[in-house]
Amino acid sequence: MDDIKQVIVVRKDLNMRKGKMIAQGAHASLMVLTDRVGVGDWLGSEVGMISTESLPYMMEWIQGLCKKVVVSVDSEEELFIVYRRACNNALPCSIVQDMGLTEFKEPTYTAVAVGPHLSSKIDKITGDLKLL
Repeated sequence: MDDIKQVIVVRKDLNMRKGKMIAQGAHASLMVLTDRVGVGDWLGSEVGMISTESLPYMMEWIQGLCKKVVVSVDSEEELFIVYRRACNNALPCSIVQDMGLTEFKEPTYTAVAVGPHLSSKIDKITGDLKLL
C-alpha cells in the first residue's frame, strides 16, 4: 500500500542558520494548507480550493498521520524546478519567499513543500534529492 508523505525542500546554498532553515521549512509545510483555505476558515467554505483527490491526504496530514521528509537543493533554479514539476503534476505544493528582514538583504526563495500526497507520486518529483 502506498503511504502518504510531504517532502520539504530547502536550499543549502544560502548557508542559513539551522533555526532559519527549520523556520523556512515549517513555513513551506504550513503554506500548502493555508494557501488553499482561508486562514480563519480551516476547511470551511473554501474547501473547494483543495482538489477532491488531495483532500484525504490533507486530512491525514492535519491529523499528523503522514511522514515528513526534508531534502535539499543547491540553488534557486533547482528549487523552482522542483516547484514547477510539482505544480505540473497537480500535487499540492508551496514555495516560500523570505522577506529579507533578518538573514538576507533582499527577498529570497528558500524552501518548497510538496504534498501531502501519495509517496509514489511525490518520489517522481523529489526522489533523487539528498536528505538534508
